[in-house]
Amino acid sequence: MNKLTFFISIILFTTNFWSQDSLINVNSNLPSQKSISIDETSFNNIIAKAKEEGFNLSWGINYDVYDALSNKNLVIKYNTKIGSKRNKKGFEGNEWKYSEPFSISKTNFEIKDLQGGEKYEAYLGVITNSNISKLDPKDYDVIWSKKVKVKTLRGWGIMKFLILIGSLGLFIFGMKIMSDGLQRTAGEKLRKMLGSITSNRFKGVFTGFMSTSIVQSSSVTTVMTVSLVNAGLINLRQSAGVMMGANIGTTITAWLVLLLGFKVSISSYALVLIALGAPLLFMTFRRSKDLANAIIGFAILFIGLQFLKDAVPNLDKDSALVQFFVNYKDIPFISNLMFVGLGALVTIVIQSSSAAMALTLTMVSKGIIPFEVACAMVLGENIGTTITAEIASSIGNVHAKRSARIHSLFNIIGVTWMLIVIPLFLDLIGFFIGQSHGLAFDPENTGMANEGIALFHTLFNSANVLLLIGFVPFLVRFAEKSVSSKGEADEEFKLDYISAAGIALPEVAILEVKKEVAKFGHVTTKMNEFVRTLLNDQDKKTRNKMFSKLKKYEEITDRVEIEVATYLDKLSIQEISQEASSQIRSMLSITNDLERIGDIYYQMSKTIERKDENKIYFLPEQRENLNNMLDVLDKAFAEMNTNLSSEYGHISIENAKKYEREINQIRNDLRKSYLEQAEKGEYKFQPGVMYNDLFSSCEKIGDHIINVSEAVAGEI
Repeated sequence: MNKLTFFISIILFTTNFWSQDSLINVNSNLPSQKSISIDETSFNNIIAKAKEEGFNLSWGINYDVYDALSNKNLVIKYNTKIGSKRNKKGFEGNEWKYSEPFSISKTNFEIKDLQGGEKYEAYLGVITNSNISKLDPKDYDVIWSKKVKVKTLRGWGIMKFLILIGSLGLFIFGMKIMSDGLQRTAGEKLRKMLGSITSNRFKGVFTGFMSTSIVQSSSVTTVMTVSLVNAGLINLRQSAGVMMGANIGTTITAWLVLLLGFKVSISSYALVLIALGAPLLFMTFRRSKDLANAIIGFAILFIGLQFLKDAVPNLDKDSALVQFFVNYKDIPFISNLMFVGLGALVTIVIQSSSAAMALTLTMVSKGIIPFEVACAMVLGENIGTTITAEIASSIGNVHAKRSARIHSLFNIIGVTWMLIVIPLFLDLIGFFIGQSHGLAFDPENTGMANEGIALFHTLFNSANVLLLIGFVPFLVRFAEKSVSSKGEADEEFKLDYISAAGIALPEVAILEVKKEVAKFGHVTTKMNEFVRTLLNDQDKKTRNKMFSKLKKYEEITDRVEIEVATYLDKLSIQEISQEASSQIRSMLSITNDLERIGDIYYQMSKTIERKDENKIYFLPEQRENLNNMLDVLDKAFAEMNTNLSSEYGHISIENAKKYEREINQIRNDLRKSYLEQAEKGEYKFQPGVMYNDLFSSCEKIGDHIINVSEAVAGEI
C-alpha cells in the first residue's frame, strides 16, 4: 500500500511539473498564494469580421484573469492557406506574420493590406515577457487562443463597379416605375393642367413645379412640355415657364432622398410597401394598377439607394481618390468648371439627374468628395439633364427644338452666373445650415454637408427662376434665332407632331397623333386643287408641275400612313384606357382612308396625263360638270378637316352626310346623262370613258371623306 501511494505521488508531481510550461502563475506573490492560469480558454467571443483586403478581430477576456493581465500585451499572428501561391501573397520564408504588440485594454484590432478574396487563419496571444518592447516570438513565450478563420473581401474592382452600376440601375428603375405610375394615376388631369397654361409665366412656373412634384421627374415634365409644344397645344413662352418650374420641382427629389434615404432606414420598410402595393396589381381597375406601380416603384427606389450606399466604398482621407478631389477643389474657377463638367457627364451617361444627385449625396456621406466639389457637380447635373429634352425634340418640329433649346439656355445661364458668385453662395448655405443646427457649419460633417447640398440645389434653382423669368421673351427670341426654320418646305412633308418621347406618355401621344392626322387631312385636300388645275389650266409648264406634285403627294400619303400606323401600333401595346384604344382604332381607319384618297387623285392625274398624250379633249359641258363636282368635294373636305380638329366622339356629322349625298347625286346624274348621250352617239368613246372614270373617282373620294368623319364621330 505504501508503494502504491509513493508511485501516485511521483505521477502527480511529474504532471504538475510539466504543466508549468503551458500555464502562467500570475499571482505567485499574493498572500493567499492562489494561482490563476492563462490558456486558450482565457479569451472568449473571438470573432473575425471580413473587410476589403483585411479583417477585423474582436474578442473578450474572461473576467477572472483580466486583472492579472493588466500589465501584459497582446499580439495577433495570421497566415494564409499554405499552397503554391503563398510566396506571391507576401509570406515568403515565414509561416506566420505578426501584428505589433498592443495593450490589453483593446478589444479589437484591424489587419490591413492582405490579399482580397483569400482565406486566412489567425490567433490572439498574450505576451508573457513584458520587458521586451518588440515582438520576437523566438525569444519569449506567447499563450495563444483558439484558431479563427476568415475570408477577406475583394477590394475595388470590376465586380464592385458592376455592383455600383447595378445599384444605380435599380434606383433609376424604381424612379421610372414610380414616375410612370404617378403620371398615369394623375393621367388626363396632369395633361390638362399642362395644356391649360395661359400666357402668365408665373402660372407656368407653378404648373411645372407641381407636375414635377407629382411625377417626381423633371425629365418627364420637360419631355411632356416639348411634346405639347410639338403638338401645337402650348407656345414657346408658355413652355419656358413650365420648364423653369420643373427645375424647382426636381429639387424635391433631393430632399426626399436625403430625409428618407439617409436619415430614415426606409429600405427596411420597402418590403412592407411592396406587400401593400402588390395586391393592387391584381385588381381590374386601371387606376389601382397605376397606384400599385407608384408604391412599388417608391420601394424599389429606396432599395436601390440602400444598395448604392453599400456599393460606394468607404475611403480613408489619405486615399488617392479623396486626395484628388481635395487637392483640386481650391483652384480658383478652374476646379469648379472641372467638377461642373464631371456632374454633367455623369448625368448624361445615366440619363437621370435624380440618380446623379443620389450618387453625389452618397459619395459625400462616404467622405469621398468634399462639400464644395459636390455643389459644383450639382450645377453640372442641371446642365446634363437638358440632354433628355434635346433628344426628345430631335425628331420633332422646329417649335419642339426651340422649346428644348430654351430649357438648355436657361440652365446654362444659371450655372454661369452661379460659378461667379459660388463662394458667397456657399457661405450663405453654411450660415443657414449652421443656424438650423445651432452651431457652426462643418463641411466635413457628412450630415450637415448633405443638407447643405440639398439646400444649395433648391436655392440655386429658385434664384435662377426669379432672375430669368423676366427675360423669357429674350430667351424665346434667342431660341428662334439659334434654331432657324427653313420655311414651309422644311416642315410640310414630314411628321411634325409625333415625337419618340410620346410613346412613354400615352395621353400626350394621342394628342400628337390627332394633330398629325388633322395635318394629313389638309395634305390630301390640296390634291383636289391640283386636279382642278390640270382640268382647267392649259399652260404646259404649270400642268407638268401639277403632275409632279400629285405624284409627290401620293408618295407622301403612303409614307405618312405607314409612319402613323407604326406609331399607333407601338402606342396600342402600352397600358392605355378604353377611350384611348377606341381613338387609336379611329385614327388607323382615318389614315387608311386618307391614303386611299391620295391614290385616287394620283390615278385621276394619270388619266388626265393619258388624255393629254393622246390629244383628247373634253367638251365644255363635261369640264363644267367635273368642276362642279370638285367644288362639292372642296366643301366636303372643309367639313372633314373641321371634324378632324374636333374632339373625337363628340361631333355631329350631318353636314358631312349632306355633302356625301350631294356628291352621290351628282355622280348618279352624270352617269345617267353620260349613258343617254353615249347611246345617241353624242360622246366619243375615249373621251367618254375618261370622263366617266374621273367623275366616278370623285364619288369614291367622297365615300372616303365621309368615312373619315364617321371615324372621328366613333361610328366605325
